[in-house]
Amino acid sequence: MPKRSRFTQALAATIGLATLPFAVAVAQQAPALPPGFSALDLSNPAASNQSTDLKPIPVSPLVTPVEKLPIDRIKLPAGFKAEVWSSGHPGGRTMVMGDRGTMFMGTRGIGRVYAVTNVDGKREAKVLLSGLTQPNGLVFRDGALYVLAIHRVLRFDAIEDHLDNPGTPVDLTDKFGLPPEVHHNWKYAAFGPDGKLYIQVGANCNICEINPGERGHIRRYNLDGSGMEIVARGVRNTVGFDWHPVTGELWFNDNGRDWAGNEGPSDELNRVPKDMIGANFGFPYCHANGIPDRDIRRPNPCAGVVLPAALTGPHAAGLGLLFYTGSMFPKSYANVAFIARHGSWNREARFGYDVIVARPQANGSAKLEPFLTGFLDTGKNEFYARPAYLLQMKDGSLLLSDEHSGATYRITYEPPLKTAMAK
Repeated sequence: MPKRSRFTQALAATIGLATLPFAVAVAQQAPALPPGFSALDLSNPAASNQSTDLKPIPVSPLVTPVEKLPIDRIKLPAGFKAEVWSSGHPGGRTMVMGDRGTMFMGTRGIGRVYAVTNVDGKREAKVLLSGLTQPNGLVFRDGALYVLAIHRVLRFDAIEDHLDNPGTPVDLTDKFGLPPEVHHNWKYAAFGPDGKLYIQVGANCNICEINPGERGHIRRYNLDGSGMEIVARGVRNTVGFDWHPVTGELWFNDNGRDWAGNEGPSDELNRVPKDMIGANFGFPYCHANGIPDRDIRRPNPCAGVVLPAALTGPHAAGLGLLFYTGSMFPKSYANVAFIARHGSWNREARFGYDVIVARPQANGSAKLEPFLTGFLDTGKNEFYARPAYLLQMKDGSLLLSDEHSGATYRITYEPPLKTAMAK
């Protein structure tokens, strides 16, 4: 069997953090590779002209004290403000809100699901579930919390009545038939305007040829796991998508390949036109705005490929994507997409670690602009937070999760003139 790349080896070491024991747990073993499995990584780090010391950034399982959270580093446009909303949930990434105000958080590297509640006017985080393999995918509907951990799909009914003892879940794993490989298979899931449950299945490699009917795409299902349909193909690794509030079209981030140079190919923001369900977005042969892959070659690699709405930068690692529909922010932010860029690991000069805005254009493209900055010191090449996901609150404010510090920041807006008059 071919040797695994340094990327694969480092990722395996990171995944090992998920085996830590905790008081509340769902028994689960890491999915075994099927017979004959080979995640053939065709990249060549030595030919990338990058330092081979680059490796994925581990997630600490330790709580970051509130006084050490990087809230003072945040820079926002005039009128916007950020404050710490919750902390004490190491590795927290995805966020969904329960009917009674419980915020549930998924993780990747440390295998936990948290419940954040309001106790006597103070938010408290508790480990709801642990021992899972990368339970990044969460959805909430009709009082039930759905947890997607690689190939497993678990439903916890009436969860807000059982925060101290979630009990035995309804196991829907066999109904959904998701592949068990771990590589690029941590889940993001969301309900679409059609009521279907959308789930991504990433490529089980950095760069390799895949069966586009099995991996490297976005799927949708009925809630019971029936009626699977592939919505987008040729998608390397998206763990963040949302629907335009007016057109209803699906937009998604796609994290580009590694070990092809510090400058990319760039990560992508993609749009699935309504009349192109099942379209091809290029992986593994075509990247960014029509760049043929350097290691996997074929004639006319970009023929028939839907090119990105925008390029989000080299190794930026866009995770959460959310179209804003609230009323708190200025009208200029209505129906724009906020994107949390988690930040690079396969790049010598760090890039990302911020939140940008994508403004959809009439021609289907998008214009990008900065929104939240300050977490990256380019002079020192150091980062202080890793933005992960966004959640819109009922009042129109936004929550931003910081996986690195195990915290969330609430972003609000008040007109500058009103603020000045109050002083």
